[in-house]
Formats: sequence, structure tokens, C-alpha cells
Amino acid sequence: MVQADIGSAIGLESAAVQTLLDFGEYMPHGMCLLWEPWLLILWAGSDLLIFLAYFAIPLALFKVLRQRKDLKHRGLVLLFASFILLCGLTHAVSILTLWWPAYPAQGLLKLATALVSATTAVVLFKLVPVLVAIPSRRELEHVNGRLLEEVAAHEETLDVLRQARDELEVLVEKRTAELRDVNAKLAVTAREAVHRSHNMIAVVSSMARQSARGVSDVTDFVSTFTGRLNALASATQTVMQEPSGASADLGSVVRAQLEPVLLSFGDRMTVSGPEVKTGSEAAQQISLALHELATNAQKYGSADGEDARIRVSWSVRGEDGAQNRLRLRWEEDLCHEPGMPVNGTGRTGFGTRLLTQIVPSMLQGEASRTVEGGKLIYELDVPLSALAEGESQAENVQLATRLTAQGFGLA
Repeated sequence: MVQADIGSAIGLESAAVQTLLDFGEYMPHGMCLLWEPWLLILWAGSDLLIFLAYFAIPLALFKVLRQRKDLKHRGLVLLFASFILLCGLTHAVSILTLWWPAYPAQGLLKLATALVSATTAVVLFKLVPVLVAIPSRRELEHVNGRLLEEVAAHEETLDVLRQARDELEVLVEKRTAELRDVNAKLAVTAREAVHRSHNMIAVVSSMARQSARGVSDVTDFVSTFTGRLNALASATQTVMQEPSGASADLGSVVRAQLEPVLLSFGDRMTVSGPEVKTGSEAAQQISLALHELATNAQKYGSADGEDARIRVSWSVRGEDGAQNRLRLRWEEDLCHEPGMPVNGTGRTGFGTRLLTQIVPSMLQGEASRTVEGGKLIYELDVPLSALAEGESQAENVQLATRLTAQGFGLA
């Protein structure tokens, strides 16, 4: 019984295959066209063109899929390509059936085409909302435009930030350079303070020894020594009051030192000269000389007469190829009784040596103190370069100290 069923099934399959392959009982499609050549050419040519077109479209779609691996709906594209390719094959088989009546095979091909077409339609309808939601080209261009604007705005912001960064770097570099300069100036100032303190100690010590020499009255010593210290302090204060803090006008130094005498003598004392800048140490030496001259004028009564006058002047001169020099002149009308010392001219003490040796040595110049025609004339001639601040002042202080000590037997 089983063998009979198997044999029956095999017989049915053989009959079906035989039916598909046996085309002899059908007529070619060309007979329906009465084998008219122009109709055959029209039908065959049209189907051929359709087949070629339907074959080319899937190739293009496959090429797109190959180059755009990021496409989201690749399955839909494959369905469309399969559908179009099967449609093309049906037209190719239609050409064959004009002369070869393979209608069963053509029917099976059409069935496959119908199934693929139906599947494509169902999938397409399901994807309609998704496809509709895809932004249009105009919307994409609008979004891209906004993105470009945002990118441009960010670029402008970055440019501003870069510019601010560059300006900040320049500012930091400038401030760093200024800080280095300030630190350097502070270091120089510190060294200068130490240097000046040593110089001042040497000068004050020497003045103290010489002021005390030969003085039996403590009051006279205190008065003389205090006056000389005040001369140094007044000169330093005058220089420090200037905006630069490093130099002052010589006229300010002279007037500050002679202010008490100017108030006492009034119009009988004149001060004149051009503007000349001087450092603190040079101002101190000139102030010491002026203080000594003014003290002697008051102490020994040389300016007590109503007609006696004191003229203080200075000038700057320079010869061809020579260094410019400053000449300070003190001219005092003498008015004294016979036998009275003339502004210290009869003394050979510390004041005289201060005027003629110490101060000129400190300022790298020379000085003279003479009495001519009833006048006391003191002239100090120094190079302008000696008036400026400089490290060479230390050597001058040491030289002046040695001169003072050796001259009075203290060394």
C-alpha cells in the first residue's frame, strides 16, 4: 500500500515536470500576431528595452547600497531592486514566448514577481510615516544654514577668546617685565642704601672728630656738629622731594641750605644760576660748603654792615673738546673790625680744609678761597659728571676721609 502511494506521488511529480517542460501542445505567441514582422519587431523590441531598463535600475540601486553603507532602510531598497528585476525578467520571457511557448515558466515567473511586488507594497505602506517624516531638502538646507551660522558665531567667539588670550599674554609679559624692572631697581636701591650708609657714616664720623677737635665747650661742639648734620639732611631732603627722587635742581639745594641766611639778610643776599641737576651726594657736599661759608659769615660778623652783600652764583662752561664744568662762586663783602678774623681766613681748622680740600676731592674738582679788594671769594670748579649719582662716590668719600684724618693727625 505504501509503495503504491510513493509510486503515485512520484508519478504526479513526473507529470508536473512533464507539463512544465512539454510546450508542444501550446502555440507560440507569434501566431497571435499572425507572424507579422513589424508586429514581432515592435513587441520584441519594446520588451527588450523594458528589460534592459529594468535590469539597469537594480544595478544602480545596488551601487548606491554599496557606496552608502549608512542608509537606514536598506531592506526596502533591496525589495524595490528585486521587484524591478523580476519585472524585467517577465518582459525578457515575453520575448521568448513569441517563438517558444514556455507559458508555464512565464506563469511561475509572474507569480514570483507578484509575491515580491505585494511584499514591497506592504512594507512601503508601513514605512510611509517614516518616509514622510524625513526632512525635505529645503528643511535640510535651512538646518544646515543655521548650523553654519552657529559655526560662524562660534568661530567669532573663538577669535575673540584668542585675541583676549593674546592680549592677556602680552599684558602678563609686560607686567612681568615691569616686575623685573622694579625688582632690579629695588636691588639697586638696596645696594645704594648700603653704599650711602657707609659713606654717610664715614663723613659723619670724620666731621664729629674734627668738630670736637680743639673745642672745650660742649655747647659749641653741639652747635657746630648739628649745623653740619643739618646741612647734610637738608640736601638729602631736597633731592628726595623731587619727583624722580634721584636728583634735584641745584638752585633748590642752594636756597634750601641758605634759607635762614636769606631771611636774615633779605635783599643783601642774592642767589642766581641756571638749572643744573645734582644727585644727593653732590648736593650734600655743596650744602656742607655753603653751610660753612654762611656760618662763618654770621659767626665772625663779616656781613653785619648794612652795605655788605653776599652774592652766590653758579654757571656752566665748557671748552671745545673738554668736559662741561660747573663753577660755583661765593662773593662776600667784608665788614670787620681790625684784628677780627675774616670769615675764618685766619683759621686753618676743619672748616678751611672742608672748603678747599674735602669738598673738591669729593666732587673731583678744585676750589679756591681768597680775599681781594675787601671781598671774600670762594670758587668751586667741578665737572658736571661728578654731580650725578654714581658708584665712584665711594672712592671719593674714602679719599676725603683720609685727607681729613691725615691732615689733623687722626690716621
